[in-house]
Amino acid sequence: MFGDSLSAGYGLAISRGWVALLEEKLKRERIDYSVANASVSGETSAGGRARIDAALERHRPSVVIVELGGNDALRGLPIAQMKANLAARSKKSGARVLLVGMRMPPNFGADYVAAFEKAFADVAKSEKVALVPFMLEGFGDDLGYFQPDRIHPNERAQPLMLDTIWPRLAPLLK
Repeated sequence: MFGDSLSAGYGLAISRGWVALLEEKLKRERIDYSVANASVSGETSAGGRARIDAALERHRPSVVIVELGGNDALRGLPIAQMKANLAARSKKSGARVLLVGMRMPPNFGADYVAAFEKAFADVAKSEKVALVPFMLEGFGDDLGYFQPDRIHPNERAQPLMLDTIWPRLAPLLK
Protein backbone atom coordinates (compact mmCIF):
# COMPACT_ATOMS: atom_id res chain seq x y z
CA MET A 1 0.00 0.00 0.00
CA PHE A 2 1.49 3.26 -1.13
CA GLY A 3 -0.59 6.28 -0.22
CA ASP A 4 -1.14 9.39 1.85
CA SER A 5 -2.92 10.08 5.16
CA LEU A 6 -6.11 8.38 3.98
CA SER A 7 -4.25 5.08 3.82
CA ALA A 8 -1.83 5.81 6.66
CA GLY A 9 -4.86 6.03 8.96
CA TYR A 10 -4.34 9.61 10.09
CA GLY A 11 -6.02 10.26 13.44
CA LEU A 12 -6.86 6.59 14.00
CA ALA A 13 -5.33 3.67 15.81
CA ILE A 14 -3.23 1.85 13.20
CA SER A 15 -5.33 -1.28 13.71
CA ARG A 16 -8.53 0.57 12.72
CA GLY A 17 -7.47 2.00 9.34
CA TRP A 18 -8.75 0.48 6.12
CA VAL A 19 -5.33 -1.00 5.29
CA ALA A 20 -5.27 -2.91 8.59
CA LEU A 21 -8.84 -4.03 7.87
CA LEU A 22 -7.63 -5.26 4.47
CA GLU A 23 -4.96 -7.36 6.14
CA GLU A 24 -7.57 -8.83 8.49
CA LYS A 25 -9.82 -9.63 5.52
CA LEU A 26 -7.02 -11.41 3.69
CA LYS A 27 -6.31 -13.56 6.75
CA ARG A 28 -9.99 -14.27 7.35
CA GLU A 29 -10.51 -15.32 3.74
CA ARG A 30 -7.22 -17.26 3.70
CA ILE A 31 -5.82 -15.27 0.80
CA ASP A 32 -2.07 -15.69 1.01
CA TYR A 33 -0.86 -12.09 0.91
CA SER A 34 0.73 -9.89 3.52
CA VAL A 35 0.25 -6.13 3.56
CA ALA A 36 3.02 -3.58 3.83
CA ASN A 37 1.65 -0.10 4.42
CA ALA A 38 4.17 2.39 3.03
CA SER A 39 1.72 5.29 3.25
CA VAL A 40 2.84 8.66 4.59
CA SER A 41 0.54 11.41 5.83
CA GLY A 42 0.91 14.54 3.74
CA GLU A 43 2.46 12.69 0.80
CA THR A 44 2.11 14.20 -2.66
CA SER A 45 2.51 12.31 -5.91
CA ALA A 46 6.00 13.84 -6.27
CA GLY A 47 6.98 12.62 -2.81
CA GLY A 48 5.62 9.19 -3.66
CA ARG A 49 7.53 9.15 -6.93
CA ALA A 50 10.74 10.02 -5.07
CA ARG A 51 10.42 7.11 -2.63
CA ILE A 52 8.58 4.37 -4.50
CA ASP A 53 11.68 2.69 -5.94
CA ALA A 54 13.08 2.07 -2.47
CA ALA A 55 9.72 0.77 -1.22
CA LEU A 56 9.38 -1.58 -4.20
CA GLU A 57 12.90 -2.86 -3.64
CA ARG A 58 12.34 -3.36 0.09
CA HIS A 59 8.93 -5.08 -0.13
CA ARG A 60 9.04 -6.70 -3.60
CA PRO A 61 5.24 -6.68 -3.93
CA SER A 62 3.21 -8.64 -6.41
CA VAL A 63 0.39 -6.07 -6.07
CA VAL A 64 0.73 -2.34 -5.41
CA ILE A 65 -2.15 -0.08 -4.44
CA VAL A 66 -1.35 3.56 -5.23
CA GLU A 67 -3.51 6.12 -3.44
CA LEU A 68 -1.90 9.51 -4.01
CA GLY A 69 -2.95 12.83 -5.48
CA GLY A 70 -5.29 14.33 -2.90
CA ASN A 71 -2.52 16.40 -1.35
CA ASP A 72 -1.45 17.59 -4.80
CA ALA A 73 -4.93 19.06 -5.28
CA LEU A 74 -5.08 20.55 -1.78
CA ARG A 75 -1.85 22.39 -2.64
CA GLY A 76 -3.08 23.39 -6.10
CA LEU A 77 -0.24 21.56 -7.83
CA PRO A 78 -0.37 21.05 -11.60
CA ILE A 79 -2.48 18.10 -12.67
CA ALA A 80 -0.13 17.24 -15.53
CA GLN A 81 2.72 16.76 -13.07
CA MET A 82 0.53 14.59 -10.82
CA LYS A 83 -0.34 12.40 -13.80
CA ALA A 84 3.34 12.01 -14.71
CA ASN A 85 4.19 11.13 -11.11
CA LEU A 86 1.41 8.57 -10.83
CA ALA A 87 2.42 6.93 -14.10
CA ALA A 88 6.12 6.85 -13.33
CA ARG A 89 7.07 3.80 -11.37
CA SER A 90 4.67 1.18 -10.04
CA LYS A 91 4.56 -1.13 -13.05
CA LYS A 92 8.35 -1.04 -13.34
CA SER A 93 8.53 -3.63 -10.56
CA GLY A 94 6.35 -6.08 -12.46
CA ALA A 95 3.66 -5.79 -9.79
CA ARG A 96 -0.02 -5.58 -10.66
CA VAL A 97 -1.22 -2.06 -9.87
CA LEU A 98 -4.45 -0.67 -8.50
CA LEU A 99 -4.74 3.11 -8.77
CA VAL A 100 -7.14 4.69 -6.29
CA GLY A 101 -8.72 7.97 -7.36
CA MET A 102 -9.95 10.93 -5.41
CA ARG A 103 -12.29 13.84 -6.06
CA MET A 104 -12.13 17.42 -4.92
CA PRO A 105 -15.01 19.55 -3.64
CA PRO A 106 -16.54 22.06 -6.08
CA ASN A 107 -14.93 25.06 -4.37
CA PHE A 108 -11.70 24.17 -6.22
CA GLY A 109 -13.39 25.35 -9.43
CA ALA A 110 -15.25 23.29 -12.00
CA ASP A 111 -12.37 23.05 -14.47
CA TYR A 112 -9.81 21.93 -11.87
CA VAL A 113 -12.24 19.48 -10.26
CA ALA A 114 -13.11 17.87 -13.60
CA ALA A 115 -9.48 17.69 -14.76
CA PHE A 116 -8.36 16.28 -11.41
CA GLU A 117 -10.94 13.49 -11.46
CA LYS A 118 -10.22 12.68 -15.11
CA ALA A 119 -6.48 12.44 -14.37
CA PHE A 120 -6.89 9.14 -12.53
CA ALA A 121 -8.86 7.57 -15.38
CA ASP A 122 -6.29 8.87 -17.88
CA VAL A 123 -3.38 7.35 -15.95
CA ALA A 124 -5.18 4.04 -15.45
CA LYS A 125 -5.92 3.85 -19.16
CA SER A 126 -2.45 4.88 -20.36
CA GLU A 127 -0.69 2.55 -17.92
CA LYS A 128 -3.24 -0.25 -18.30
CA VAL A 129 -3.81 -0.59 -14.56
CA ALA A 130 -6.94 -1.19 -12.51
CA LEU A 131 -8.76 1.84 -11.11
CA VAL A 132 -10.99 2.67 -8.19
CA PRO A 133 -12.41 5.99 -9.46
CA PHE A 134 -13.24 7.46 -6.04
CA MET A 135 -12.07 6.06 -2.72
CA LEU A 136 -14.88 7.73 -0.76
CA GLU A 137 -17.71 6.67 -3.09
CA GLY A 138 -21.11 6.69 -1.42
CA PHE A 139 -20.12 8.62 1.70
CA GLY A 140 -17.62 11.31 0.71
CA ASP A 141 -20.17 14.09 1.12
CA ASP A 142 -21.45 12.93 4.54
CA LEU A 143 -19.54 14.71 7.33
CA GLY A 144 -20.64 11.98 9.75
CA TYR A 145 -17.85 9.85 8.25
CA PHE A 146 -15.10 12.40 8.81
CA GLN A 147 -12.93 13.59 11.63
CA PRO A 148 -13.45 17.17 12.85
CA ASP A 149 -10.98 18.46 10.22
CA ARG A 150 -13.53 17.43 7.55
CA ILE A 151 -10.72 15.92 5.46
CA HIS A 152 -9.77 12.63 7.08
CA PRO A 153 -12.24 9.75 7.27
CA ASN A 154 -13.10 8.55 10.77
CA GLU A 155 -13.19 5.00 12.05
CA ARG A 156 -16.76 4.45 10.80
CA ALA A 157 -15.60 5.20 7.24
CA GLN A 158 -12.73 2.71 7.17
CA PRO A 159 -14.79 -0.42 6.39
CA LEU A 160 -16.58 1.55 3.66
CA MET A 161 -13.25 2.50 2.11
CA LEU A 162 -12.23 -1.15 2.08
CA ASP A 163 -15.60 -2.11 0.58
CA THR A 164 -15.02 0.43 -2.20
CA ILE A 165 -11.52 -0.83 -2.98
CA TRP A 166 -12.04 -4.58 -2.57
CA PRO A 167 -14.01 -5.30 -5.80
CA ARG A 168 -11.17 -3.85 -7.91
CA LEU A 169 -8.41 -5.33 -5.75
CA ALA A 170 -9.69 -8.90 -5.45
CA PRO A 171 -9.12 -9.82 -9.14
CA LEU A 172 -5.48 -8.68 -8.81
CA LEU A 173 -4.94 -11.18 -5.99
CA LYS A 174 -5.69 -14.22 -8.14
